[in-house]
Amino acid sequence: MTWDWSAVREFMPHFWDGLAVTLQALVLGSLISFSLGLVWTLLMRTPTRWVRWPVGAVTEFVRNTPLLVQLFFLFYVLPEWGLTFSALTTGVLAIGLHYSTYTMQVYRAGIEAVPAGQWEAATALSLPARRTWFAVILPQALRRVVPPLGNYVISMLKDTPILMSITVLEMLGQARLFSQQHFQFTEPVTVIGVAFIVISYLASLLLRTLERRLVR
Repeated sequence: MTWDWSAVREFMPHFWDGLAVTLQALVLGSLISFSLGLVWTLLMRTPTRWVRWPVGAVTEFVRNTPLLVQLFFLFYVLPEWGLTFSALTTGVLAIGLHYSTYTMQVYRAGIEAVPAGQWEAATALSLPARRTWFAVILPQALRRVVPPLGNYVISMLKDTPILMSITVLEMLGQARLFSQQHFQFTEPVTVIGVAFIVISYLASLLLRTLERRLVR
């Protein structure tokens, strides 16, 4: 078997299309997971158990069921209830919702790592709860959670190929379609594998730089 560079050149336009979809799903899914994860965390810290219990039940259910099952539910079941989204939107929502239940635990650990003296100082100064959270606690907690959140970004990147199951042509979807049409699998699949390695490595470098700046 020989390496066919002409197949690589022919595949590259499809690769760039798939890359754009992959990065869009990754960025939007990450934003949803980070934002929703923080919301889950704050809701779980409320004194009202009628808020904590439903939130805890929902997040446990999502965290303990496969992402593929959730993806199929959103894509195939919700339309029967009158809720229809595009395939890419469904994929972004599924990834963001699924990983929000993990980022929730990261935020919880970061908040609990804030020294008790910071809470006591805020109480002594009679700071309102909103200012205590957003001016004292969360800025310190967020500095601590950058590395684990970054790990989940890379995990989300590696999970984007699952969107192929609902017709989203991300990178692997484009490679599969190209391979089926041209009967050449080695070149497109290899290109996709290298692309995932490069993107993951660049993301890790960016996260390390961000972590060093936040520690200063």
